[in-house]
Amino acid sequence: MSKEGKRMRDARKEIDREKTYDLKEALTILKKGAKAKFDESVDLSLRLGVDPRKAEQMVRGTCELPNGTGKKVRVLAIAKGAKAEEAQKAGADIVGAEDVIARIQEGWFEFDRIVCTPDMMAQVGKIGKVLGPRGLMPNPKAGSVTIEIGAASIKAGQVAFRVDKAGIVHVPVGRASFDEGKLEQNLVALLETIKRMKPSTAKGVYLKSAIISTTMGPGVRLDTQTL
Repeated sequence: MSKEGKRMRDARKEIDREKTYDLKEALTILKKGAKAKFDESVDLSLRLGVDPRKAEQMVRGTCELPNGTGKKVRVLAIAKGAKAEEAQKAGADIVGAEDVIARIQEGWFEFDRIVCTPDMMAQVGKIGKVLGPRGLMPNPKAGSVTIEIGAASIKAGQVAFRVDKAGIVHVPVGRASFDEGKLEQNLVALLETIKRMKPSTAKGVYLKSAIISTTMGPGVRLDTQTL
């Protein structure tokens, strides 16, 4: 087991492990402890009161963060004709159809996200076995399979999320270099989106717990009653 460094020990001293914090206070603590030599990612982990084994309780979708993620996202748009032109004008990094599907089959993965039009899904389905494990498979519920390919290609700050088998959602919400106001706006936008997606069949508490953390820092527990 690796020994915990001095920076991590110092960061932990700022956090009361028995306490939950409101969002503003948590962000202040988080930024104070972000002292790595690179711009750390800020991530939110939510434990939801859902049963992911039930299809009707699968929480997944996308959210447009007001201030972006601080990371360049390379978007691949799979479309033809006028829709391909629409995606290109909207800012997609790579646009193609059968040609890019063939490249992916050969092991090419120089992109971070795929959007496609419904008519191309039969072709994209052929490479589902290689896209799925990487979390790249387009899905209508996530907004990545749509006739509005131009809107889906906008890269400014859209993040995709999906509850895992343990009922937890992990989502990046910005960078440690963001000021607290921008991080708060991003977090509020994401939380509002996820709350709106509460399944009608989910019973009891929906937001069970929430933790924000940086890449190299300890987690800070949020007070879900104030979110």
